[in-house]
Amino acid sequence: MSVTDGVAEVGASPMRAVDAVEEYLVARRPAKPSPHTIAAYRRDLLGVLDRAADVERCERADLRLADLGGGVLRRAFAEFAADRAPSSVVRAWSTWNGFFGFWVAEGVVEGNPMPAVRRPRVKPHEPKPLLGEDTPERLLEALAAGCRRARDPWPERDMAVLALALLTGLRSAEMLALRVESLGGRAGERRVRVSGKGGVARTLPIEPPLEALLEEYLATRRARFGARLRGSDPLLVDNRGEGLRRGGLQYLVRQCYKHAGVHDRVARGTLVHALRHTFATRLAEDGASVSEIMRLLGHSSITSSQSYIDVTARAQREAARSNRTYGVLRRLAGGAGESEEVEGKASGLPRI
Repeated sequence: MSVTDGVAEVGASPMRAVDAVEEYLVARRPAKPSPHTIAAYRRDLLGVLDRAADVERCERADLRLADLGGGVLRRAFAEFAADRAPSSVVRAWSTWNGFFGFWVAEGVVEGNPMPAVRRPRVKPHEPKPLLGEDTPERLLEALAAGCRRARDPWPERDMAVLALALLTGLRSAEMLALRVESLGGRAGERRVRVSGKGGVARTLPIEPPLEALLEEYLATRRARFGARLRGSDPLLVDNRGEGLRRGGLQYLVRQCYKHAGVHDRVARGTLVHALRHTFATRLAEDGASVSEIMRLLGHSSITSSQSYIDVTARAQREAARSNRTYGVLRRLAGGAGESEEVEGKASGLPRI
């Protein structure tokens, strides 16, 4: 049987597709993916599976793994992609490719039908750092100067969260996964151990000013809750002393932007990620190499890191173009008609 028409299953007992999904997710656990990653895998697998059930005019639970050939999956992905961004479809395609790769390796199916399903092309995302050269400084200075409006202000925690994001470029999930024991090293040479995408670990340096902020935050935390901190405790907590969650982190960062009056300098939909992009963009502006940016950000592809270099180069040219002196030259050498042309020749300036 061709993999473009159907998936040939090995063995006498055909496996239900929904069971194959759950077994695949269980098999992923040793790699220790985050709960968010597992949830995304499940959404992608079941979302396409529902569309495949529509194509086959049956219930999801009735689909067998052998039913999911290239033809069915092409139509299922076409339906799945109708109301989703190309990046979401690419992620789902990769999830399904990994799913079938697993079952081929297990000897349950003979081939992977995903090469028969067209993978969308996605335009690379451009970095979206905080707008304005002084915005990071303005943000931190506002937090240091006074408490933001809150029922239970905790300025030391707020300052630690924003400074940590701006000076390490951590993703939201990476920040939330940090534990007290993630901080290590001697005073003045501290480092933070991070579990990145795919469970890939990296270690980031922390300079004394950030180290002092984190120590101050932990001291106020001990005073607030009166409990000894254990190494396995979450590093970042909410006002109840419980591990900070994604929604809480986003709300905290949004409120800090408003408090500092820089909420209009944040690209829509970025919030915490704007801090990561700012970190990377400043690295590029200060001359960091692509490989250095790649290691610090935990990128698996050099293409993602290169985008910061490229954007910085464009930003520098745009800044140079906006120089008022260029405006003078354009005014002196520009214009239309014979009089301007004569004036340009008389001045010895080339037309711009």
